[in-house]
Amino acid sequence: MMPWYGHNLGGWGWFAMSVGMIVFWGVTIIVVVAVVRALGRSQDYPRPPAGPSPEQVLAERFARGEIDEEDYRRRLSTLRTSTAPNTDPGPRTTSLPPS
Repeated sequence: MMPWYGHNLGGWGWFAMSVGMIVFWGVTIIVVVAVVRALGRSQDYPRPPAGPSPEQVLAERFARGEIDEEDYRRRLSTLRTSTAPNTDPGPRTTSLPPS
């Protein structure tokens, strides 16, 4: 008796080969589409407008009379200090006095 039925594939061999080819081409097509989509995304697309900055919103509220000058200056100071680079060295630990 010769292996593989005389060098011919049996029913399961044809089935496995067919499924293997379908999977191979499916994966190949998915990879090609993913690569084309990734390369097609350009950084030159116009971005939507970012909107007004928090300082601009605060100035508009002050101009409309929603907040007074003292409140405006306090909030503006808070905005400017909170947007400054963080120079905090990290969490502070306190030691408890010995008991």
